[in-house]
Amino acid sequence: MDVILKTDIKGLGYKNDLVTVKSGYGRNYLIPQGFAVLATTSNKRILEENIKQAAHKAEKIKTEAEELAAKIEGIKLEIKAKIGDSGKIFGKVTTLQISDALAEKGVEVDRKKIAISSPVTGAGEYVAEVDLHREVKTEVKFEVVAE
Repeated sequence: MDVILKTDIKGLGYKNDLVTVKSGYGRNYLIPQGFAVLATTSNKRILEENIKQAAHKAEKIKTEAEELAAKIEGIKLEIKAKIGDSGKIFGKVTTLQISDALAEKGVEVDRKKIAISSPVTGAGEYVAEVDLHREVKTEVKFEVVAE
């Protein structure tokens, strides 16, 4: 089943992408939730027209995302966590903590656009991936230290 996405869906695609999904996933989840519409010929024509009109806006958004990525690459964050005697942390480091630490440095990033690639188990340096735009992804380095 071909559908046109109305919003960005992690692991599937970005807004205005034409994707093929299993029919149950499309009929029972994507379309009722308003995340996608059926890819009929009329909807495809509407999509093409919308893409033509939004091309200029999209270029501006991409350049803003690239500027933000350049700011983020130069930043190294310090996340404080409770660490036990064995060196392991209590709880876990979340994307919300990384987003808040970036906000303190003057860079606003939605926590949903941040993904921590490896599990944070103790003190040390780690890397999180920030997905700013469909073509602009960057990494932010953070260090977990004891409180």
